[in-house]
Amino acid sequence: MSKQTVLTGITTTGIPHLGNYAGAIKPAIKASLSSDVNSFFFLADYHALIKCKDPARITQSSKAIAATWLALGLDTDNVTFYRQSDIPEITQLSWVLTCNASKGLMNRAHAYKAAVQDNLDGGEQDGDKGVNMGLFSYPILMAADMLMFNANKVPVGKDQIQHIEMARDIAGRFNHHFGETFALPEAVIDDSTKILPGLDGRKMSKSYDNTIPLFDTEKKLKKAINKIVTNSLEPGEPKDFNDCAVFDIYCAFASQSDIEAMKVKFTEGIGWGFAKKELFELINEELKGPREEYNRLMLDTAHLESVLQKGAVKARAHSEPFMQEIRKKLGLGCL
Repeated sequence: MSKQTVLTGITTTGIPHLGNYAGAIKPAIKASLSSDVNSFFFLADYHALIKCKDPARITQSSKAIAATWLALGLDTDNVTFYRQSDIPEITQLSWVLTCNASKGLMNRAHAYKAAVQDNLDGGEQDGDKGVNMGLFSYPILMAADMLMFNANKVPVGKDQIQHIEMARDIAGRFNHHFGETFALPEAVIDDSTKILPGLDGRKMSKSYDNTIPLFDTEKKLKKAINKIVTNSLEPGEPKDFNDCAVFDIYCAFASQSDIEAMKVKFTEGIGWGFAKKELFELINEELKGPREEYNRLMLDTAHLESVLQKGAVKARAHSEPFMQEIRKKLGLGCL
């Protein structure tokens, strides 16, 4: 049985938080250990340009994300770990795919439609006001990310399924016109993956400014956990662990036996202060070692860069000859 290629990317516009760790990073690293998987992990720094105009933020985010993956145990000898902008063939392929993608398909992209609707709802006559071509066509760049390495599986949240479908549509059109070239990627939705609530109870997200940074100091981690919104029930009063941010975050880090024990404590009326104390101690214990390694790596930019360059060489061993093959099919660079 041939290996399945699995591709995972994180946009370099922020610092990883607990939600990223529980929902994407931890399960991705675990999956990469399988012998029947060929894993690709990348920093999506070109995607960051769509919304972020701050070079320092993109640089710092790239550094932090790379250090996070390594600190949490990603084996870069066993996977291909690279920075998107180090692989020029990806942007070359993106233009090729742009010339094979219909505008109508891009018109239906959720992010573009939402931007237009926001303008109209705000009283703008021009629905496209403020919409740059990066936002409009970024599903094509995403398709290039997947198709360059013929990814079979792409782990995504439900809000990203449309992008996988668009990549399949674009790949199918190219294959029809120029012969079988690209595998059609499939979205992988893991219903068991934890979607953590943030400090306010909503989904933990940079957009809501409700995140708990993954590698904050112990003091800041404790302070953030103490800010998690709870109800006004007093110690001794039974508490419902369903739809409770403290309990939901606890479940992402605890063993099943500890989860069952915590359910009993909620029923018996554990005080919110004690519940948050147990949550802090649980998370802090799991992240203590990785936090130390993260802090060490953040001071060793040369090492992070060397790891990414090693990954780029590994990635381009595939992307360069594959792009040459594509160019020939298109009639480019040959007489």
